[in-house]
Amino acid sequence: MKTIAAQEIKRRGIGAVDEAVADGPVYVIRNNQPKYVILSEKYYDSILSDLAEVRLAASENDLKAGRVRRGSSKKLMAELLKSK
Repeated sequence: MKTIAAQEIKRRGIGAVDEAVADGPVYVIRNNQPKYVILSEKYYDSILSDLAEVRLAASENDLKAGRVRRGSSKKLMAELLKSK
């Protein structure tokens, strides 16, 4: 992953970030340590989309395995509290 120093951003402004993030995610280095990650909106959206697909697949697996309970939230909370 590409890196950019926080001082470079401070010195050059958002233009430094625009150039760096064009090739993918960028670590911002502060005090010689990776402190932040900057992503383009397109890359961020693709991560969210991938995450949604994974969560949907896990939910489908739970349904198939019978690990899903149906009922009202009050009923489910009461059952959880009884099990404590």
